[in-house]
Parts: sequence; C-alpha cells; structure tokens
Amino acid sequence: MGKVTIANGILRGAMRPLTSYESLIRTLSDRLVEAQRPIRILDAIKWDDAIEEAFFAKDGKELPPVTADYYAHRPLPFDPDRKRQEFHAIERDVRRQLGPYNGAGQIMSRMCEEYREVVDMLVLRGTRAFSLISERLYGSAADSFHAGDPTLSDLGQMMSVILDNLAQETIFNADAETFDAPQAVEELSQRLSDFFRDPSAVRVRLSDGIVADAAAGTDYIKIRDDARFSPRELRLLEVHEGWVHLGTTLNGQSQPVCTFLGKGPPSSTVTQEGLAVLTEVFSFASHPARVRRLTNRIEAVALAEAGANFLEVYRFFLQEGYPPRECYQHSMRIFRGSLPADHGPFTKDLCYSKGFVQIYNFIRLAVSRGMVRRVPLLFCGKTNLADVKVIAQLVEEGLVTPPRFVPPPFADLHALSAWLCYANFFNKMSTKRIEEDYAGLL
Repeated sequence: MGKVTIANGILRGAMRPLTSYESLIRTLSDRLVEAQRPIRILDAIKWDDAIEEAFFAKDGKELPPVTADYYAHRPLPFDPDRKRQEFHAIERDVRRQLGPYNGAGQIMSRMCEEYREVVDMLVLRGTRAFSLISERLYGSAADSFHAGDPTLSDLGQMMSVILDNLAQETIFNADAETFDAPQAVEELSQRLSDFFRDPSAVRVRLSDGIVADAAAGTDYIKIRDDARFSPRELRLLEVHEGWVHLGTTLNGQSQPVCTFLGKGPPSSTVTQEGLAVLTEVFSFASHPARVRRLTNRIEAVALAEAGANFLEVYRFFLQEGYPPRECYQHSMRIFRGSLPADHGPFTKDLCYSKGFVQIYNFIRLAVSRGMVRRVPLLFCGKTNLADVKVIAQLVEEGLVTPPRFVPPPFADLHALSAWLCYANFFNKMSTKRIEEDYAGLL
C-alpha cells in the first residue's frame, strides 16, 4: 500500500508502512475516488458555443435552442446503472468492513449516496426532475438557515439594498481591465508559485472551453483566452481559485489514508465555495461589484425557481447593467442541464452565498467556544462543514493530516480570533439603537 511520513502534518515521503487498519480505509477510499472519476457534472450539463451563437443570431429575443434531445445526443462517459451499482458496492463494503460508527466510513457512505444522486441528476438532464435533484444537492433560494430566519433569497434582497446605496459612491466605479488573458496567466503563475513555494505545484494556462473567466482544476487554473481582468479581479482569482480551491485540492491529494478528501461531491461544494468567498472578504480581495455578482445570482435562481424562463432571467441581468454576452453567460449557468423554460434552474450558484453564511457562523461559534483550532481543518481537502467534528477526530487518530496550505487569514489564528471576538460583540448590539445614535453623523 505504500509508505508515508507525517511530520508536522505534512506528507514527506516514505518512512513507515500503513497499518492494516489504515490500509483498509485507504483501499476503500481509493475505490471511491476511482469510482467518481468519470463523473464531471459541469462538463455533462454545459451548453456549447453553438447555442450562444444561435441565441444572438436571433438578437437575444428567442429562447436558446436547447431541448431534451440536445442532452440525449450527448451521452454520459459512463454507464449510469453500473455506476450506481459500483457506489452501492463500495458503500456495502464500507459498512461491512468498518461498521456503522467509524468516522471515515460515515463520510464515505454519505459520499456514495450523494454520488448516486448525482448520477440520477445527470441522467435526468432536460427534465423537471433534474432541477429538483439539484435543489436537494445544492439548495434552494427559498432555504432558510434557521427556523424563522430570512431565506437565502431574502439575504440577496437585503444585500441589494445596501449595494444600491453604495452605487451612489463614485469610488466604486468599475476598475480598468488592464490584464489580458496571457498577462493574467503570467502574473497568476508568479503569485501562486510564491504561495505554494513551488513553481511546479500548480499551472495557470489559457483555455477556450470554459464558461467563467477562470476555473480551477486539480493542479491548474484555466483562464478563458478572451477574458480581461482588473487588478482587483486578478487578486480575487489568486485568493479564491488559488489559495482555496487549489490549496484544498493539493491538501486532499496529499492525504495518505483518507484519499477521498481529494475529491468532493456537491455537499462539499457549498463548504468550499463558502470558504473561498470568506477568504476573499478576510483578505480584502472582495469588492462591491463582486458582492453584487453573487447577490444577482441568488436573485436569478429565485426568479427561475418561481417560473421565470431564460429570456426573463437574461433581461434581469441586462437591467443590472451587465453587457449582453455576460448576461447570457450568467443566465446559462442557471439553466444548464435544464431547459430554457418551465423546468427550473440548476442551483449550484447559490453555493457561494449559502456557504459563506454557514462558514462564517461556524467560525464565530468556534471562536466563542474556544475551539478555533478546528477552523483550519476545513482546508484538509474537499471537506464538508457537517464533517468537521469527525475530521478533527480523524486528525487526532492520525488518519487525516492537517492542511499544508492554509490561506493567510486562516493561518494566523491569533488575528482571526481577535477579529471575530469583536464581531461577536458587535453582533449582539442593537442595530436599531446604532441607527438611532449614529444616523445624525451621516
């Protein structure tokens, strides 16, 4: 099974063989990683460039020509029935060999169940059931965080009001996009080489086949070859895609036993995107335009959940001031895998804001209860917030190694704790009294 060294939580090469117990977990974990390998959600549901060309050929006045047959002619790179059976077999062996109360086994069992649901969702592309499964996996704009609390959609609307007020400030005008794609590749490569302390650890390269301006893979960041970036946007990519997404991937891939942390199902996407957005905020890389973009995604998903079709969502983004091509891309993200009308959205774009709220609340609680050391464990790999207690136990057992790469705002627990001590204090103050006392000063 190989040999590992664990020194200061970092895999350092060969020194001791895995125990029989560690080897058992590693074998089951490797099977799970291999089973999910051909499942690529975004590749399976994306719309090709011909759809965009057809949409603008009609001046953006007709629904994109996507039907159920469009997905039927794009077969999945695996047999769905066999893939379901494979995950069933892994879950059965986990249960039989590790028992129902084993921490690593509990995580792997849930992952098997979740991947089966992902297979079902992809099989049902172009049907209403696709959106229903997406909602179970990623959430809904109508979800609330606690009983009686505002919904995610309410949060989006509240943020919009604040952003509308900020829009009056001329200092928040759009920054000049001074970096073209090749320049962005060069600059990001240098910054991430410094962060990971190894020029070969990650690659930044051009791509013409992605929807977003940039996207992270296993050990690379792809930059769309026609994208342009302002210095703020480039800093955002460094923090979001580099520090967090690439960092957690590399941390997960270096796990000697629980290799399943190198890959993540949709439930971990919520946690990982939440970590990335919170890291943007803590490192002062975010900005109002970025917050507006995330808020607009919530509002657009809510519109689609309420029955809006692609054209109505597209027009919503136009009204928000985005250029037509960007409006198409934003809208396509919400309807990919589904149909342009009457079938509901793909709700993954809620993960950013939903995860942000969940992670922030967890960190506040961890600090207030003197358990701040658990916070960096979220960077051990593609973790799920619901598993943090189990992961802490696995670290104590030596089955999970602490993360090697941790974003600076989370690496300095002294500063993080002080910041959140003040945050906890101010959150207990009456917002109404503050408004009454200080409104006159503005």
